Amino acid sequence: MLAAPNKKRLFIKTNHQTPGASAGLLAEFEGTVSGHRDGHGFVLRDDGEADIYLPPNEMRAVLHKDRVKVRVVRHDRKNRPEGRVTEIIERSSGPIIGRLLQESGVWLVAPEDKRYGQDVLIPKSATGLAKTGQVVVVQLTEPPALFGQPVGRVTEVLGELDDPGMEIEIAVRKYGVPHEFTDAALALARTLPDSVRPADKKHRVDLTDIPLVTIDGEDARDFDDAVYCEPAKVGRGKGWRLLVAIADVSHYVETGSAIDIDAYDRATSVYFPRRVIPMLPEKLSNGLCSLNPNVERLCMVCDMLVNAKGEVHAYQFYPAVMLSQARFTYTEVAAILTNTRGPEAAQRKTLVPHLMDLHDVYQALLKERGVRGAVDFETIETQIVCDEAGHIEKIVPRTRNVAHRLIEEAMLAANVCSADFIAQSKHIGLFRVHEGPTPEKKDMLRNYLKAVGVGMTISDDPTPGEFQQIALATKDRPDATQIHSMLLRSMQQAIYTPLNSGHFGLSYEAYTHFTSPIRRYPDLLVHRVIKAVLNKTKYQLPTLPTPGEAEAKLSKRLAARVKAPTEKPVKISADEMAWQAAGLHCSANERRADEASRDVEAWLKCKYMREHLGEEFGGVVTAATGFGIFVTLDAMYVEGLVHITELGSEYFRFDEARQELRGERSGLRYAIGTRVRVQVSRVDLDGRKIDFRLVHEGEELVGRAMKDKSGGHAATLPEQERGAPRHGGAKGAGKVSGKSAGKRSELHSGSRSTGTDRTSKPPIQALKAAVKKSASNPGRKLGKKPRRSGS
Repeated sequence: MLAAPNKKRLFIKTNHQTPGASAGLLAEFEGTVSGHRDGHGFVLRDDGEADIYLPPNEMRAVLHKDRVKVRVVRHDRKNRPEGRVTEIIERSSGPIIGRLLQESGVWLVAPEDKRYGQDVLIPKSATGLAKTGQVVVVQLTEPPALFGQPVGRVTEVLGELDDPGMEIEIAVRKYGVPHEFTDAALALARTLPDSVRPADKKHRVDLTDIPLVTIDGEDARDFDDAVYCEPAKVGRGKGWRLLVAIADVSHYVETGSAIDIDAYDRATSVYFPRRVIPMLPEKLSNGLCSLNPNVERLCMVCDMLVNAKGEVHAYQFYPAVMLSQARFTYTEVAAILTNTRGPEAAQRKTLVPHLMDLHDVYQALLKERGVRGAVDFETIETQIVCDEAGHIEKIVPRTRNVAHRLIEEAMLAANVCSADFIAQSKHIGLFRVHEGPTPEKKDMLRNYLKAVGVGMTISDDPTPGEFQQIALATKDRPDATQIHSMLLRSMQQAIYTPLNSGHFGLSYEAYTHFTSPIRRYPDLLVHRVIKAVLNKTKYQLPTLPTPGEAEAKLSKRLAARVKAPTEKPVKISADEMAWQAAGLHCSANERRADEASRDVEAWLKCKYMREHLGEEFGGVVTAATGFGIFVTLDAMYVEGLVHITELGSEYFRFDEARQELRGERSGLRYAIGTRVRVQVSRVDLDGRKIDFRLVHEGEELVGRAMKDKSGGHAATLPEQERGAPRHGGAKGAGKVSGKSAGKRSELHSGSRSTGTDRTSKPPIQALKAAVKKSASNPGRKLGKKPRRSGS
């Protein structure tokens, strides 16, 4: 018999709501089916309105990403609007990525994205050259029906799951990241010159005698910004002349050309460990537009005069030709600034004075940042270090030194000048807008600050300085990490839009992106606008594709931020609408790139932690939810879940105001910043999830091993008992008893060993071997549909 469809719960994400519709029955809406990764009944929210829940029997005929019309028929016991699909408007045409498997002679593909909820049947004649267990790309030929699974054919074989780089191949297809340039774009790139031609230098300022230098990371391959600084008199006081030279991509990428179309489609470069999906063909990104040392390059320059207070007194933009004098790394510059007589400084003797001038202007800009009240939180970013074969060697933190900050302040200054230049010219363009916190987030933050005893709060119309003051006032508290995390979580995400409303976090009235046109399309548009203003012309956007699904979702989410207008809305022109569409497109694709990168990083971390199953580590709680706590390991910088049933044999209640779990009997609290010791108990590579088990103080190692083997504590919970994923929300998780931890788990049932095994291995070694075997062998048996946990 064929395996029955996996009856995971999925949801309808509504595209529009009318007043009271979420509470009224028989109201109909159009929407996009979106599956919850764990299928536990938590409603996914997109714009703040309640989405419509569909029970499993309604999901058999639809798949993730299908467009449907749904009718609200009732509210369930959790007061969620429950619906019925009345019409399938459009089937998703995107490919499905998964592993090809064979069960009882039947070929099928188990989707890597668990939101699809059903396996895809593959006729034998449609498997192509794929072999069992390989990762493949499938195109549907028959949609699912009430009593039948979807049918498809294999269109591409990606390889074995453990092949180096497979996680990236999966991610680019899973998130729809364009990863191959069109033939037209590649053909056009081949016609471009290999170096700057004499004709290219016309009407440009010659800066080849200025010792501009690039400062980037050790692994950087494209260099799109160079800097130079010298002391200068500003007004009647001292100051500096600061030059920020940016690669002139717009000179080579013409509006509407094949390369431009591909660049707009991508909107941004996507960065993965060991691989980059560039926005521009390599001839441009790593060659003609990269400010490599000792070769002439075309650039756009922001030439600024900065006074002693760190204020930009004056600026001008102009096209130029430059010649980078050196390619510095952040580590090298930091070493020179720390010790001007050290070996690094000795090798760069002629450039050391200019680096010192850069450091001086940086200190002035940093002082002005403090006066301005810009938010400046320190966060830890991680870097996955791999060997030549692609195997993970270690995970280390990315440390930010003074050189990182120096370049950051210089780029911020140039970006502010470009925004001011566009605003003063009255030319339409894309701004980088970051709005203040929503009323809901302000209330949440106020309640939290009050609950943890911070004697400060934010006003009804907060400024960035208020957030920075709270951060500074609490930096020495034991729970500083927890407080700063909540401050960050109260912020909104920045977007690209032609409607300038300032940048809240940086405390700028106008801000845009000018400094990275090699890897960001909005920066390329800003360059074109600046050039048009300099030439006293107007830049006209090319005809752009209609915003797709990602842009529609983002537009819906942004619309929820806007209050009902008190005045009659102003009619906008077609040109303004085109710029808004471009902003939405670039913002949505920026989110897409971030999601794809995070997905790959999570996969690699899971693969790495499979080698450490059964081992113990110290860590800190980085999030608390109604279903458990998330712990980040000190040594690995890897995050995993300690389920609420692993916290002890009492009831734990989630305190939303304090963002902590508290034991009702003992008063034991687990909040952000709490230090714990955990054991790696389970790794789900497909679901990108790592489970930890709390190690209680005083518990002997061998005793823990035997307790796990005898079922005293479950290292893994059955799928129906597991909590929601981290972002599923804590509401509704309710009060869960830790006593259920004694139930037999999948891991326990799979970790038995014979009497011979027990006598031949010490208990902890037997436990580690059993855990690794259980995690690496999901147990798919012929003729029986396995259990696959979602993510």
